[in-house]
Amino acid sequence: MPMLCKHVLGSWPKVSMMVVTPELHVGEDLLLRPAANTILVAMFEAYQEDAEAAQVALPWLDPNEDVRRQLRDMLYDIEAQNGNDRLHFWSVHATTTDEFVGLVGLGDELQSLQAAFNLGYWVRRAHRRKGIATRCVNTIFTWLAGRSTTTTVEIAVHPHNEAGLATAEAICNAWAGERLPEFIGIEFNERTVPHHLHLVDLGPEA
Repeated sequence: MPMLCKHVLGSWPKVSMMVVTPELHVGEDLLLRPAANTILVAMFEAYQEDAEAAQVALPWLDPNEDVRRQLRDMLYDIEAQNGNDRLHFWSVHATTTDEFVGLVGLGDELQSLQAAFNLGYWVRRAHRRKGIATRCVNTIFTWLAGRSTTTTVEIAVHPHNEAGLATAEAICNAWAGERLPEFIGIEFNERTVPHHLHLVDLGPEA
């Protein structure tokens, strides 16, 4: 799955306008709620269910350190930045039970000079292979497409992540995006890891 990069306060200078992360409905069965510290317990439980998949989605996590603290710090940063349009993160919930299903984010740690956001997501193990990520992304992209100016979103996927590549391809097909021909190297824990980079333009000029 495309990675959810850790946001560090002040890590990317960008002039922003006041845009609060909205609550979004995904059909009748899913709700995208602005991510907040209230999901910490559920997020940590999801990490413990499948730590390997969580590390793919959240590659900045250090499994040798306190993971719960790292997730807490991430959620604190997200809440602190809500409203400045530098990033937007949502927790995904089942409408009927309010169960935590996953996390979807538009982050600001970018590889392309064109992009305004980097897309990432993490779906809880019991809810995978149900098209949830694609549905949530389509809902978020519909929100972005309604803006008055064009927004470019990048999607970085490891070349061995077949499910992530398939989802990125489906998103690009649905939204007239493209995969760049060359690999880009992303630094993780003092290692450079090659990734495929996809770009999607959304808005009036897309």
